[in-house]
Amino acid sequence: MEYIITEKHNTAKRIASILSGGELKNRKISGIDAYEFDGRVVMGLSGHIVGADFPDKYRNWSGVDPGELIDSEIVTVPTQKKFITALKKIAKEADHVTIATDYDREGEFIGVEAVRIIIEVNPEISVDRVKYSAITPSEIIAAFDEPTEVDYNLAAASETRQIIDLIWGSVLTRYVSLSAGRLGNSFLSVGRVQSPTLAILVNREKEIEAFVSKKYWEIYAKLKNDVSLVVKHEKGRFLERKKAKSIISKLGDEAVIVDVIKKEKKERPPTPFDTTEFIRAASSIGYSASNAMRLAEWLYINGFTSYPRTDNTVYPKSMDLRAIVEPFAYSEFAEYATRLLKKKTLKPTFGKKETTDHPPIHPVSVAQKGDLDQDQWKIYELITRRFFATLADPATLKAVRVEVDISGERFKASGTTIIEEGWRWFYPYRTMKERILPELKKGEKLKVQEVDLSQKETQPPTRYGQGRLIKKMEDLGLGTKSTRHETISKLYARAYVHGNPLKPTKKAYAVVDSLENFAEMISKPDMTSLLEKDMDEITQGNITEEDVIKESRGMLKEIYKDLGDNKEEIRKSLREKLREELIIGECPTCGSELIARKSRKGSRFVGCSGYPKCTFTLPLPKNGQLIVTDELCKEHGMYHVQVITGKRRPFALGCPHCNFIKWQESKEKEAKEKVE
Repeated sequence: MEYIITEKHNTAKRIASILSGGELKNRKISGIDAYEFDGRVVMGLSGHIVGADFPDKYRNWSGVDPGELIDSEIVTVPTQKKFITALKKIAKEADHVTIATDYDREGEFIGVEAVRIIIEVNPEISVDRVKYSAITPSEIIAAFDEPTEVDYNLAAASETRQIIDLIWGSVLTRYVSLSAGRLGNSFLSVGRVQSPTLAILVNREKEIEAFVSKKYWEIYAKLKNDVSLVVKHEKGRFLERKKAKSIISKLGDEAVIVDVIKKEKKERPPTPFDTTEFIRAASSIGYSASNAMRLAEWLYINGFTSYPRTDNTVYPKSMDLRAIVEPFAYSEFAEYATRLLKKKTLKPTFGKKETTDHPPIHPVSVAQKGDLDQDQWKIYELITRRFFATLADPATLKAVRVEVDISGERFKASGTTIIEEGWRWFYPYRTMKERILPELKKGEKLKVQEVDLSQKETQPPTRYGQGRLIKKMEDLGLGTKSTRHETISKLYARAYVHGNPLKPTKKAYAVVDSLENFAEMISKPDMTSLLEKDMDEITQGNITEEDVIKESRGMLKEIYKDLGDNKEEIRKSLREKLREELIIGECPTCGSELIARKSRKGSRFVGCSGYPKCTFTLPLPKNGQLIVTDELCKEHGMYHVQVITGKRRPFALGCPHCNFIKWQESKEKEAKEKVE
């Protein structure tokens, strides 16, 4: 009997249906759903079924110096016991096992975890591996026709990451949490990738806060004869109003067209989607990084699009682009597919990154709009349109530049219009605002109808949206295509950021400031980037898992020494800054600070720092993490509060005083209705 192991149940069901032609029967293996046909059984796992951890003696945070964890033994612990039981049963029954997990580091490691359990029971069993980039009949059948070997180096890179992240995260999180006196559910998370990413956001926020806007002036002239034209002084910005006014004072009432420059230019179509560019595009239409990846994963598992975790921006030469487009001629994308199919050759664009594991993200089968929910369809449409755009012709634009002389001062105006939409017709997400200039000739004269001195101010840097932050992380070597969106999700879940663009909370400031002042290496990307490169070397077989783990432990020892040398300063810094996180506003009774507190029974409330002289209180939700925002209630002078519970979106409590008044009113209404 051959057993096929996939990463998830849905994948197992779909692969079994493809290989069996739909002729399969359900069976249970130790309570796990599986599918049997023609001497084969397909069973899906649930991601990782074992994990890495420290021995039990290190469980008590308060009773163990975090530094002891650096060189600690790492043990494997079961996380999905029923799947382990099922694999042990398979080991006794199987003649052969095929690993069919997703083909990337994580998927390879999940497969190796299963192989280790099986071989422990049956060391003589034969094992092979199938690789695929889409769960379609042609791709799956081709993959099973040409199985290969398990890539233990690829799996080792993932295992190395798991162990390094465990050690770093545990040591640093425990140290910082203990220093701050934040244990239990209020612990302060610190991580190898997470902390440098958070530092990017905090430092950008500091730039915004420190930014001092400066006034500047621009001179515009409105010209007219048979047509109207607005031109701007060629200098652009004037930092002195007096200088701008002096220029305006000498302008006459006649303008002469000095030059009209017209150019046609071709605008190249966009490159194929890798994971980062896909997330950025999805972010631009309103999807968070984690939500975009969740939807792309669903489309992949259900056979609509290719594997969504890829660094590749070059379609393989073996990829039959026309064959992918042809079925769309009979779909809701018919007019777009038909236009592409009229081309003699489909010559795609390409990006700078070319890998051999998976192609760029693209559609692999036609979906009907009615078969998908609204969000699934929007992401599917985005991927399909991007694929079409990469095969389309360049857009043709006409750029016009007009130079004007007014009393010896040069002014200019620029315009751009679309002559041929080209790829833009297929991919309407990148809108371009056209500016159409009137037809003008060199030497033509116009009347100066109006001159305007426009006062403006320089603007601060902008915050990072999720898509732009993903790109920044990629540029700095923070995380991987598979983990960056998860890192961002953790920042939200741990109340370090809120909103999109991402705004760091006071808790984020407290942690980042303390790390940057006393253990700078943790908050910088250099060390993390180096370890990421080392893990790439593991996949190539150039260095070993043990070498990289040893190197990372050495780095962490240096950091931990810095932490130890500044123990008291870190403790003081964290506790002072974290207190600011709890300040809600000013007490309406005595003017003291209102602070979020917790009672002995576990309930939370807003209490006055003037207690016991002042007993003003307001209730707060018992569960969830509190985020005190910088939005101030004008009526009560209190900051608005958000509450994070689980993976759901933050609940906006608003002003605690306003919220309490509404609660009282609703109770009074209920009581009145009962009496009536």
